Formats: sequence, C-alpha cells, structure tokens
Amino acid sequence: MLAFLVGLLYLVSGRTVRAQDATGSRFFCSAIPAGADPSCSFDPNGNRVQSTSPVEDELRNTILQLRETILQQKETIVSQQGTIKELNSKLSRCEAATEDTAGRSRGQSSRRKDYSKNTMGDLPRDPTETIDQLGKTMQGLKGRLENLEQQQLRANTSVAAAAGVGGNAVGPLPAELRELLKHRLGALEGQLLRKVAELEEEKSQLYNETAAHRQRTESTLTSLLERITELERSNNAFKSPEDFKVSLPLRTNYLYGRIKKSLPEMYAFTVCMWLKSSASPGIGTPFSYGVPGQANEIVLIEWGNNPIELLVNDKVAQLPLSVSDGRWHHICITWTTRDGFWEAYQDGERLGTGENLAPWHPIKPGGVIILGQEQDIVGGRFDATQAFVGELSQFNMWDRVLRPVDIMGMANCSSYMPGNVVPWIDTNVEVMGGASKAALEICEDRMFEP
Repeated sequence: MLAFLVGLLYLVSGRTVRAQDATGSRFFCSAIPAGADPSCSFDPNGNRVQSTSPVEDELRNTILQLRETILQQKETIVSQQGTIKELNSKLSRCEAATEDTAGRSRGQSSRRKDYSKNTMGDLPRDPTETIDQLGKTMQGLKGRLENLEQQQLRANTSVAAAAGVGGNAVGPLPAELRELLKHRLGALEGQLLRKVAELEEEKSQLYNETAAHRQRTESTLTSLLERITELERSNNAFKSPEDFKVSLPLRTNYLYGRIKKSLPEMYAFTVCMWLKSSASPGIGTPFSYGVPGQANEIVLIEWGNNPIELLVNDKVAQLPLSVSDGRWHHICITWTTRDGFWEAYQDGERLGTGENLAPWHPIKPGGVIILGQEQDIVGGRFDATQAFVGELSQFNMWDRVLRPVDIMGMANCSSYMPGNVVPWIDTNVEVMGGASKAALEICEDRMFEP
C-alpha cells in the first residue's frame, strides 16, 4: 500500500524538492507544464509556479483522505486485535476451568456433583442459574464475534469506496483465526450441552430420591394414622357408651377399675350392676366407696365362705344373693337413711330386705369409687384376698330408691336407665394394673350362655 501511494505521489507531482529549515526536512510537490524544465519550479521571471488545475486539487484531496482513512483503519485494527486477544484469553480460561472441573468430578461419586466450584469463574451454585449463566456467556461471545466481523466489513467497505480502486486497504479476519474461534466456540458449546445434560440428570436423580423419600414418609405417616385410628376405635369401638365391660381376671391387689366421678351427699341410693364370677371361695369385692375418715362408707363384698355383705358406714348387713356360678347376673341394692332400710335384688327379683343399717346416716361426699378392690384407706391399700375376680358391666348409681318395676326392666333388658349420680359410660371408667375394657352387649351375651 505504501508503494502504491509513493508511486501515485510521484506521478502527480513529477518531482520532489528538498528544502532545509530550522525545524527539519520538508517536501513540497508542484505541477509543471509540459516541456518545462523539471529541475526548476520557478518561471523565467523568478516566480514560483502554482498549479491551478481542479483535477490536481481533487487528486490531492483524495490522497489526504486516503491517508486519514488508513490511519483510522490502523487504529481500528489495533483495537480489534486487543479484543481478539481478550476473547482468546477468555476462551482459554474457560477451557482450563472446564478441564479442572472435569478432573475433580472423576474423583467423586457419579451421583453427586460438586456445584460449589465455578466453571466460568462467576457461575452461581444453583443448577438452573448455572445453565442460564452459561447460555448468556455463550450468547455474549457469539455477539462479540459477530460485532467484530460487522465492524471489519463496514471498515472494508468504507475504504473501498474512498479509494475508488480495486482491492481493500485492510482484509477481513485471517481464516485461521476465524476457524480457531469457531472451533473454540463449538467446543465451549459442546461443554455447555454436556453440562446441561449432567445437571438435568442430577436434577432427575434428586427428584426421584425426593419422591421416594416423600413416598416413604407418607407411607409411614399413613401407617401411624391407621394405628392411631385403630387404637382410638379400640377405645371407642362400643356401639354405645355403656356397651362395655371391665375384666379383672386375677386375684391381686393391683388390678382394679376406678370411677372418675365422685358422689354428692346422699340420704338414699340405688346401685345396680351386671357381674359374672366363678371365684371361690367368695367372689371378692365388686365395688367399694371410701371417704376421708371412713374407708368403708359403702362396700359390697363376699369374702371367704361368708355370704355377700353390704356395708354402710362400716355397718354390715348380709344379703341373700348367690352369683358365683360363672353366669351373668343383674344385682341391685337399695338403701335409705330412714330407719336404715335396704333391699337386695338378683335378676330383677327382690330376694331380701332389712333395716337398721346405719340409720339416719348421710352418705358423705367427695370419696372414691373402686371397682374390684376393698379400700383400707381412700383409694388404696388393697388386700388381694378381698379382690374381685370376674367381669363387671353397667355399674350405675342413683340418689334415690328405684321402683321394683324399673329394676325388673333393666334385669330383663326391656329398658335401660343410666344412673343420675354415676352413669356407666366409657369415659367415666379407667382401668389400672392390667385390668381391661372390652365391648359387650350384655343382653345378647346372656342369650348364648349355657
């Protein structure tokens, strides 16, 4: 290009004149007419010859424009070379970081990836953000390459238009560099695709593990809920709150049932229950009621070879009842403070009466009702020899004397009357020491007795 410009200058000026001054060497170009002495740039009168041709002025301006364009293109090329070096450096770092990450990954479990290392130097830890960031980096690199090519194309076009001659002042990017860039961009794109595939696989594995863990957790919770429901149903599996029994299979001092509700002060009472026992000698104590200062406030007991006895304020009356045949029997006892009058019913029939049993004594309130044990102190100090052995159900108490017809209706299962003071309901009875509660429909169970 420089030789082309020198030749053009020589053709236009025809010669060069060298002049010396204080500032250094300078060149002046002058046009001379045909036939003039080329060694002198002055006319015969001693005046400097000046060009007045418009073609020469246009050529001179074109040359100056070409010179400025060349300088600008040089600056552009320098800038583009710096950009290309920066791009090559970035690609090299990407390749080095990718190879380093691949080397570390081979030493670890194939199922777990170390996402705490950045393959590009600035990638986030989250797999989704990593994929997005790698895609943005690729798009940025491709955009910069396209911008370089477009800038180079525009510069070449402007130079060709200004020169008005064939050939470009500056050629496009070298073919080797373009191929290198394309190759590295292709390699980086392949690494990105592999990284995306690995992240998708890891995401799928994590999802499968999470789903399996969730399924196991839900299965465990379902089993637990079913177990809780089963336990709740076992405690409340009775068709009605009163259809259950308390079983006391052993003669010990630790098996018993306890009525949660206490008694008010009473001047009469009726207590009824179903019981079944074949214990010998004596069925023991079906129930007892103790208050502070008097552990034997009300007691029903059959001890040893003695008959069944009713105690009120530790006073005793013997009852003509016999229930130790291993069959269900309905028992009712009534008492009134007036003259201490009492009655004893078995299976709806009144078998005995009496009086002068703790007459004019009020039943004291605030005590404890125990099923199956006799109390020596309130709520405790049981004697195993006095323990009841058998089954109890529908223990009810009223604060009045029931009519015989009411007692007969309950005994023959034609009616049911819950006690107004102590009703027989599941939530009102708790069992201790190995005693148990079970569902029971007493009237149906009696039908199948031998």
